[in-house]
Amino acid sequence: MSCLRWVCRWNAPVPPSVSHLASGQLRKKSPLLVMRLTESRSEPKTRANMPLLRQLEFAFRSTNLLFVGPPGVSPGELINESAGKMPAGHTAGTAVLLQTARELLRSLGAKRIATELRVEWNSRLKTAAGRADHRQILISLNPRLVEHPAEIDRTLRHELAHILAQFRAGRRRISPHGPQWQQACCDLGIADEKRCHTLPFPTKSYAPRFIYRCPNCRRDFPRVRKIKRTVACLACCRAHNGGEFDVRFRLKLLTA
Repeated sequence: MSCLRWVCRWNAPVPPSVSHLASGQLRKKSPLLVMRLTESRSEPKTRANMPLLRQLEFAFRSTNLLFVGPPGVSPGELINESAGKMPAGHTAGTAVLLQTARELLRSLGAKRIATELRVEWNSRLKTAAGRADHRQILISLNPRLVEHPAEIDRTLRHELAHILAQFRAGRRRISPHGPQWQQACCDLGIADEKRCHTLPFPTKSYAPRFIYRCPNCRRDFPRVRKIKRTVACLACCRAHNGGEFDVRFRLKLLTA
């Protein structure tokens, strides 16, 4: 019968080591301590001969999940430091765009959101040149804008106008491209801005799934998504109620 050398070494009993105290009495050393001292330092580190914490670190390093930085700097400090840095996107530096947008907001009295504003390049944008999220105070730009450098600044101001208009309106609900947005565009230097871009990006078309009809003029209003709010025919409200909402002209769903 044969066995491996390392099995015999670990299974063999380890005699306690003794030493003398200052008083002349014998002092026994722990067998575990002797085992650690007799361990070969040249032996490669594996999970079998690592303490638990070292095993965890080994597992994280093997999967590239451990954030390793320069000596003397903790991972938490590195993460906090890198969180405030905006990565550069393509040919137009994100930091430059962010600084431009923040200066525009400060010049228009929106200092509070200027410090919270973020700008990013979002590859998930396909048909839209940009997108604004006023809740997260975030502007996302289509990476294909780098093919049209002259449109980058204009798109940035277009999306910034959405955030500025909602900031001025507070909690009041406003139209995405209504008078408040148009005024914000004027303040940002793009008074003739259109609601949609004319860039050669791929477009998608969806067949309308819902059709609404005005009970008065019998006009149909096809929609891709179901209308969640109460909506009336604008033409009939203007003709018979001075432009105010009138329940008589409320749109009714025909197909679902």
